[in-house]
Amino acid sequence: MDSQIYGAPSLLSLAFLALLATTASALPANPANSAAQINSNSVLVALLDSHYTELSELVEKALLLQTLEDAVTNHNISIFAPRNEALERDLDPEFKRFLLEPRNLKSLQNLLLFHMIPARIHSNHWRKKPLLHTSLCRDAAGELIPLHQKNGEKIVGTARVIKSDDIVRPDGIIHGIERLLIPKSVQQQFNARRSLRATSAVIPEGAPEVDPRTHRLKKSAPPAPAGAPPALPVYDALAPGPSLAPAPAPGPGGPHHHFDGESQVKDFIQTLLHYGGYNEMADILVNLTSLATEMGRLVSEGYVLTVLAPNDEAMAKLTTDQLSEPGAPEQIMYYHLIPEYQTEESMYNSVRRFGKVKYDTLRLPHKVVAEEADGSVKFGRGEGSAYLFDPDIYTDGRISVQGIDGVLFPVEETAAPKAAPVAKIVSKPRRGRLLELGCRMLGAVGQNHHFSICH
Repeated sequence: MDSQIYGAPSLLSLAFLALLATTASALPANPANSAAQINSNSVLVALLDSHYTELSELVEKALLLQTLEDAVTNHNISIFAPRNEALERDLDPEFKRFLLEPRNLKSLQNLLLFHMIPARIHSNHWRKKPLLHTSLCRDAAGELIPLHQKNGEKIVGTARVIKSDDIVRPDGIIHGIERLLIPKSVQQQFNARRSLRATSAVIPEGAPEVDPRTHRLKKSAPPAPAGAPPALPVYDALAPGPSLAPAPAPGPGGPHHHFDGESQVKDFIQTLLHYGGYNEMADILVNLTSLATEMGRLVSEGYVLTVLAPNDEAMAKLTTDQLSEPGAPEQIMYYHLIPEYQTEESMYNSVRRFGKVKYDTLRLPHKVVAEEADGSVKFGRGEGSAYLFDPDIYTDGRISVQGIDGVLFPVEETAAPKAAPVAKIVSKPRRGRLLELGCRMLGAVGQNHHFSICH
C-alpha cells in the first residue's frame, strides 16, 4: 500500500532539485538527457522527504546524491530503508562511530549502496525460493542479496520487511525493513580497525646493538613474530636526507608485508581532504615532497607515527623565505612527525600528569615540547606555539593525525655569551733577602746597573 509523502517538499529536497536543475542546464542539449531528468516525483526526492530521516541524513553525509542520480537515470532502483530506530538506537554505538568517522567515508557509502538494488521489485516479487540480486555496492559485487518468504513474512538478507511498497515512484520503490544490512566487506573493515585500536605499544627488551658507521645491526636480530615492533630505531630506517641516518634498514614487517603502510598513508591523506581545512598539508606530503611514500614504507616495516598536522590557515602564514631553502618543506614536516603512537587522550593525560612533556621528532635532534593549557595540549613555546585544534582526525593504531592551529619550528640553541677578556696582570718576580742585600752592596759601589735583576 502506497503511503503519501509527509507534508510539503522539504528544504533538503528543494535544494536537491535546484542542484539537479543547475547540473542539467550545464549539460549539452540531448533528448536522452532531457528524458532522464529527475523531477519532484523521483524516488530520490521521496526518500529525502520521507519519514526515513536517519537514512536520508546518512545518504547526504556519504555524498551519494550524485551517484544515486546517475543510477536512477539508467534504471529503476529498489531501496530497502531501515527504520529510524534501527539506525538511531539499535545500532552498536562503536560501529556507528566507525561509520561516521571521515576516514571511513568509503565504508559508509558501501553500506548504504548495499541497501539499493538496480531493479524494480514489487511486493509480489517475493517467493519461497530465494531470489538473489546484486546491489549498487561495487565492493560487494560478489555478495548477493537474497529475497525470500518465510512463514508468510518477506525477508531481505537478514532483515524482515515491515512495510513493502512503502513509497512507489515511476523510477523506483522504497521498502521499509526492520534492521540494517551490513555487507561482509564493511564488517571486515570495522573488525580490522577495532583490532588495530586494541594494539598496544610494546617496549622491546634487550634491543640489538646498531653499528654507528653503517647503521646496521652488528649481529642479526632474532626472528620476530608477525606484527612485532621493528628491531632498529625509526631514525635508522629513514631514507637518506639532511641530518638523517643515511642507510634505510629493513624491519621485520617489510618483506613480509604484515602492514600495508602505503594504503594506510593514502587513507589518512584522503581523510585530511574529506575532513576539510588540511589541503595544504596533504599537498606538501604528496606533491612537494616524497614524505608520503617514505611514511608508507616506515609503517609497512612496523613503525608507528603521530602526525601534528597544521591547518590551512596556519600553513598560509609561512613566508617564501621559510620555504625557499633547499629541503625546507621536508625539515618543517619532519618536525611535525613523532615516531610513536599518541592520541589526544594519551597526550592530554601525559601533560596533565607530568607538566611539560618532550616528544622526539624525525628532525634530529630536535624535540617538540607539549604542555597543558586552557584544557587542551599546547605544543612549542612562546609565539611559535600551537594548540591541539582538531583531535584524532585519523587513528588506526599505526598512524595518528592530530590537527594543530600553527606551524611549529624548533627553538634554535643560542650560543652561550662569550665572557669579557680578563686583563692579564704580570707580576714581577720577587727577590729574596740575600739577593736584596747583594743588590744594595753593588749599588753602594755603583755597579748594580750591570745586573737586570737588581732593577
